[in-house]
Amino acid sequence: MSQLENIITDVSRLFIGEAVPDFYYHDTYVKNIKPVYAVALPKSHEEVKALVRFAIEKDLVIIARGAGSGVAGAQVPIKGNELIIDLHLMNRIIQLDEETLTLTVEPGVLIGNIHDFVEKKGYFYPPDPASKHSTIGGNVATNAGGLRAVKYGTTRDYVREMTVVLPDGEEMTLGSLNIKSSSGYDLKDLFIGSEGTLGITTHLRLKLIPLPKANVTILQALETAQKATEATLEILKSGVDPSGVELFERSALHYAEENLGYPLKSQVGQAYLMISLDGNDQKELDGRIDTVQSVTKHLTLESHALNAEEAKKNWALRDNILLGLTKFTEFELLDEVVPINKFAELIEATKAMQEKHGLNVLNFGHAGDGNVHTLLMKDDLTEEAWTKKRAALLKDLYHKVDTLGGLPSAEHGIGIVKKEYMDNMTQTINLEYMRQIKKIFDPENRLNPDKIF
Repeated sequence: MSQLENIITDVSRLFIGEAVPDFYYHDTYVKNIKPVYAVALPKSHEEVKALVRFAIEKDLVIIARGAGSGVAGAQVPIKGNELIIDLHLMNRIIQLDEETLTLTVEPGVLIGNIHDFVEKKGYFYPPDPASKHSTIGGNVATNAGGLRAVKYGTTRDYVREMTVVLPDGEEMTLGSLNIKSSSGYDLKDLFIGSEGTLGITTHLRLKLIPLPKANVTILQALETAQKATEATLEILKSGVDPSGVELFERSALHYAEENLGYPLKSQVGQAYLMISLDGNDQKELDGRIDTVQSVTKHLTLESHALNAEEAKKNWALRDNILLGLTKFTEFELLDEVVPINKFAELIEATKAMQEKHGLNVLNFGHAGDGNVHTLLMKDDLTEEAWTKKRAALLKDLYHKVDTLGGLPSAEHGIGIVKKEYMDNMTQTINLEYMRQIKKIFDPENRLNPDKIF
């Protein structure tokens, strides 16, 4: 028996060499993935530690993986002969502590399951990535944001404490149950968003808040994305405190309507906003609805306060934009972010790039926090033409993002796919200190090397 088989004794949780399932070698954005040494699926913190120590003994690179839903290649092996530690079976919700308002979970719990669990008990975990089948460990690795970031913030704001296994096999607890801390460096926030390059998360304590008693969705139709962005700024300035402001174009919505088989509530205009409001007083919420419609009246073609059934169906359309596209064409999904007042300028720039490079470009995103999801469409292009045109457009796009004061990734991470743009858009001194931090925690460059920078 090999040492790996001594660590993971259940044969259904260990795949060595040619036994590694084919899906570990497929990724939407990274091609020609080389064979790995093995894939191990631990179910405990102790198994993770043992696997890391095994990798040290055998001098193997480690790639930590969750649901595999990442879109930047952070969970993809690069050189071959890696040990993949797949954490999706560490999926227990361990404890709801109503005295500290925290939920203790393992990293493999799906974010949708966390929402369902706490909301049935009257609590709220606000981070809401569109991918409800992503794991909380993956959300922490990329500091995922999602639909409600404009009001509630990102994953970083809801991690109280985390336990990680370091690249040398030791463990560390980061953060604490204390709400405030001025006690040394904040190592917890350093690890959040590090894309599995500093440690492997095995336990998390998440901050919860009371579940809002009322919520409403407003759907607005507008002539252009420019007018939608102007409306977004009016909404944000009005004091209505939206929990989400989502923008999507008619051209992107088409694929979701085709996929789900029903239309959006509004069929006029070329751009749409979906605005979420929540609170504890329905009368006060009704006043905020009136304010939204009043401050945007000069910009909108239609504005609808949706009932519960309408809201469910229309949010499903928004969430199915990518799934719908998957059924019709190959595409590349970006998640660039700019200051909110530059949101429309970036979208307009992508339209000029579309004409310049002969590549179909669609946009949707979180207008309330400046996070644009630009989609580059392959359509009927040959692989050679797609590769050439995409590279040329991406160069122009990220240059534009940089000139607008933006960043290459808001919530998906850098991984391997955006490394070039991260390098170009980040000051040399910043990159150098990141590399030094990586070297302190991982001097042998064992954990997810060659990612981010």
